[in-house]
Amino acid sequence: MEDFRTYKIAVEFYHCVAGLELKGALSNQLDRASSSIALNLAEGYGRRTQKDKRHFYTIAYGSLKECKTILALAMVEEPHILQCLDRLGAHTYKLIQSMN
Repeated sequence: MEDFRTYKIAVEFYHCVAGLELKGALSNQLDRASSSIALNLAEGYGRRTQKDKRHFYTIAYGSLKECKTILALAMVEEPHILQCLDRLGAHTYKLIQSMN
């Protein structure tokens, strides 16, 4: 997967948010949602059909939206994290759209 840029950005995002200290259940939820992005991109990448790939990429995009909401609820305003999330969102969206 060395050439799968979206996956690489997802891993980068996971590491960016791994050190955040959030209140209550948001910390665990962010860990699960951010890892879900990379995991679903990887699983989709390994699938044979376009339909299967798109399914997993769409799940990854949903997890990305979940991360965005968690960061908003926690009032995280760190530019590096938000820029990485925006870049990841753009790449994931384009990936899904390219499969139509």
